[in-house]
Amino acid sequence: MGRSRTGSGPAEDLLIELDRDAGVPLHRQIEASIRASIRAGRLRAGASLPPTRTLAAGLGVSRGVIVEAYQQLVAEGYLASRSGGYTQVAASAPPSAGPGPAPATARPAPRGPGPKVDFGYGRTDVSQFPRAAWLRSVRAVLTTTPNDRFAYLDGRGVPELHQALCDYLNRVRGTLAVPGDVVVCNGYGQGISLLIQVLARRGARRIALEDPSSVDDARVLAAAAGLDVVAVPVGPDGVRVDALGLADADALVLTPSHQWPTGGVLSAAARAEVIRWARRRGAIVIEDDYDAEYRYDRSPVGAMQGLAPDHVVYCGTASKTLAPGLRLGWMVVPPHLVADVTAAKLLADRGSPVIDQLAFADFLGRGEFDRHLRRMRPVYRRRRDALLDALRTHLPELRPAGIAAGQHVVAWLPPGLDEAAVVAAAARRGLAIQGVGPYRIAGAGPGGLIFGYAVLSESAIAEGVALLAAAVREVRGS
Repeated sequence: MGRSRTGSGPAEDLLIELDRDAGVPLHRQIEASIRASIRAGRLRAGASLPPTRTLAAGLGVSRGVIVEAYQQLVAEGYLASRSGGYTQVAASAPPSAGPGPAPATARPAPRGPGPKVDFGYGRTDVSQFPRAAWLRSVRAVLTTTPNDRFAYLDGRGVPELHQALCDYLNRVRGTLAVPGDVVVCNGYGQGISLLIQVLARRGARRIALEDPSSVDDARVLAAAAGLDVVAVPVGPDGVRVDALGLADADALVLTPSHQWPTGGVLSAAARAEVIRWARRRGAIVIEDDYDAEYRYDRSPVGAMQGLAPDHVVYCGTASKTLAPGLRLGWMVVPPHLVADVTAAKLLADRGSPVIDQLAFADFLGRGEFDRHLRRMRPVYRRRRDALLDALRTHLPELRPAGIAAGQHVVAWLPPGLDEAAVVAAAARRGLAIQGVGPYRIAGAGPGGLIFGYAVLSESAIAEGVALLAAAVREVRGS
């Protein structure tokens, strides 16, 4: 028989089986196999696929066969090509697309190595990572750290980082943090997971989330822990506190200093009302302070934790400020939850890597973190300004929001312009951009587009907006 399957190596992980006697083109068989693996969950969102040459060698086919299969799956939305030439499972692959190619009535996306411009959110410019300064901190740690710091430690992390974080957060973010309440974790993803586990064990039944908000982390983890998820609508200035009383929730996840994705900043009066709600209910507010250090047009907004340390868990991370690959996160936890959160952290992984914690403590203590932020603010601001200028020039009918901070901008679409149609038309022109719609929990709302600009040059931003303008003209013409 003419059947073959992958040998050992990266190709084997895809479990592709080819039948050369089936009369079906090989690239179609490869497409079908990868598509089925994505739909069955064997290939998760974000998973990297083998390079085309590697997979071709493993399957004993030409590289062109693999390229054609990958391109078709990119066109269907199952895969996404990234800068650098590698291919991943798309973050939101179509859950119900048919097993065959795109319908004949749909225009295919451009065939090629990837989008011309990618406005995807969540990517920090890691090329700017302060390698020399970080190396000095690592050297200092390896030279001066006592031996006992390399043994098993308290699951909360190393004392040096607890103190350095308190000094920084109290000075810059207005927290009321004490070292004994700090728990170090592997990024926000692990932090929210630990908190949800602890709250569920302590009897929590319902968690409230901003609507719209991230589809990852809290929403998925809460459902897995058996908690009901309730949506609280977001207005121009963040979560609508008038709707909070209807939530009947035991915990609330907020991004008050720069709401994700709309960019609203919760007012002082609204923050006070959230705290009153939490005290009345005995509820916990989980404050995700993901990118508040990057503010451009206004004074920094302090953290909510400083208003009610007994009811607010402050969550911070180095993912947006330094690099997500560091997997450094931290929580300032109300005293009555510290022991339980620490126990959950110990059970999860016995504690975060010590050298990284000590290096970050040194990095903070020597002022290198402040210097890095001062250096990066004008870089990101120039990119944001380039985006706003391009939108004013090419798409003045779009309404940008949340422009005062962060690494992304939301632009609201005018009535009658369909969000999904614009996103699809942009993709056909080689522009990757996401709409707000997939991040809504409770349903409909105004159409909007999310522009992540952190890793794009000013010229690429201008090119991307020009491509978007052409897509908008196509949608209106149709």
